[in-house]
Amino acid sequence: MLRQVLDEGRAAADAALELLLPPAAQHPTSIHQAMRHSVFAGGKRLRPILCMEAGRMTTAQPCASLPAGIERLGAALEMLHTYSLIHDDLPALDNDDLRRGRPTCHKVFGEAVAILAGDALQTQAYEVLAQIQCPSDARVSIIREIAHATGTIDGMIGGQVVDLEAEHKRPDLATLEYIHRSKTAALLTASVVSGGIYSGASGEAIENLRVYGQSIGLAFQIVDDVLDVTQSSEQLGKTAGKDTAAEKATYPALFGVEESLRRADALIVKACAQLDSFGERADTLKELARFLVARKS
Repeated sequence: MLRQVLDEGRAAADAALELLLPPAAQHPTSIHQAMRHSVFAGGKRLRPILCMEAGRMTTAQPCASLPAGIERLGAALEMLHTYSLIHDDLPALDNDDLRRGRPTCHKVFGEAVAILAGDALQTQAYEVLAQIQCPSDARVSIIREIAHATGTIDGMIGGQVVDLEAEHKRPDLATLEYIHRSKTAALLTASVVSGGIYSGASGEAIENLRVYGQSIGLAFQIVDDVLDVTQSSEQLGKTAGKDTAAEKATYPALFGVEESLRRADALIVKACAQLDSFGERADTLKELARFLVARKS
């Protein structure tokens, strides 16, 4: 069941991205080729899938139905995620040559075009969000939610800054959690919350989704840190051990592997408990939560 959800969700997200991104032959071709190089490099499409499944769980339609057009919202989230990866891989930040098993954007197209490709994906995402098929008040709420999640206050950019400033230091737990909750969990949270807003979920349902997203987001990054020190580059599709080599703030560095995984498991239990009131409609999101800590890449 979960494999089918992942496969169908990835296919829906990819179809929407193919439709919404400028074609590679569109002038100026270099920037559009760079955008597509990174967007279609593979990846699990977790953010679009979480968004779509949150919309499915909270919609008034039959449980098997996705809200019409929600895949475009998912595609915009994937554009934002990919923009962050392009910039994260740049020499000024993590300086990585490998992403999703392929050379990173700046290695193929140069740093200048890679920077602009990230900028272009962010811009394209908001153009898509401005046109999603939901009531105008919901559209504004979704844009506000996602903009905050990618910004400087408790958002992705702020988390990246604190992560850079914590290098070559031994951070305390509060700093480490701030980095992970902002840099990674914020956009994952926005993905499920925006899916709920799109489907017209109640305020109580939105808050349940928010706690679920925050919990799985932190667990996801904890597991990512563990995989970085336990898996190979070939298994991960990116350079393994870079966080350790750069003396970055990670859970294994602070707690060790076993305790880190125990904390991730506890967060998944908390996340799933938040969805108990939805009954069987929550089964897929609960399975996705458990998948996040069981994955090997």
